[in-house]
Amino acid sequence: MKVEVLKRIKDTEKGYTAMISEAKAAREKRIASARLEADNLVIRAEAEIEEYKRKRLAEARDEISRKRGAIQRKGEEHATALKNRGRSNLERSVAFLVKRFREQLHVPA
Repeated sequence: MKVEVLKRIKDTEKGYTAMISEAKAAREKRIASARLEADNLVIRAEAEIEEYKRKRLAEARDEISRKRGAIQRKGEEHATALKNRGRSNLERSVAFLVKRFREQLHVPA
């Protein structure tokens, strides 16, 4: 009877040891799976970040290009306006200078 009891205890210990080993293996498998999933999430997040960064940079470049074009057009319009104003004043300026020159020389008009 003693031998049977000891044998049953030993068999039970083996059973529990096997269950513990299976539980540890399952735990390790879940941990490895969780780590793999976490790595995949990090990789996916990094890819999304890169895509977002690329889009934002493209948007910023487009906005800068639009602003640059607007500034350039304003400058060209201002330069054209100044040229036109200078041309319109040219004849009056020449006439004024000729008149002053004649006045200085006391020449009648």
